[in-house]
Amino acid sequence: MIFVTVGSQKFQFDRLIKAVDGLVASGVARDGAFAQTGACAYIPEHMEHEAFLDRDSFRAHMDACDVVVTHGGTGAIIGAVKDGKKIIAVPRLAKYGEHVDDHQIEIVRQFGEMGLIEPCVDPGDLLEAYVRVTTKDYLPYRSNTEHFCADLSEYIDGFGDDR
Repeated sequence: MIFVTVGSQKFQFDRLIKAVDGLVASGVARDGAFAQTGACAYIPEHMEHEAFLDRDSFRAHMDACDVVVTHGGTGAIIGAVKDGKKIIAVPRLAKYGEHVDDHQIEIVRQFGEMGLIEPCVDPGDLLEAYVRVTTKDYLPYRSNTEHFCADLSEYIDGFGDDR
């Protein structure tokens, strides 16, 4: 199953919701999809959907899915990567009234170059991205917290050596 999330921004992301709805209608996504549609005006015809989800409902949909299709926000991407999901990320673009600028293009490209997600800059390419994400392996999430804490501890301990 596909879980689509566009976040809770005040901006619509109709292009993405329409593209996933078309993917489901085509029969390619055999297990269907559920979309968290946010401020979108487009009403999906081929998948279940809700505008906003509470934390428990969001978690249940994330747990049940195989593939996450999301906007290019760092929080959405990192959360899905931490959950070990296969992710297609599509950046919101200012020219379509989806955000104030195009910063998500760089975010999606960077995560793609790191081998963590499948970037899809244009929702018109969603079918190809879906085929890739279902057949390709991605790098797992690796926390840097332990390494950071060890380095910080070593740094702080180094101050005692100067006395």
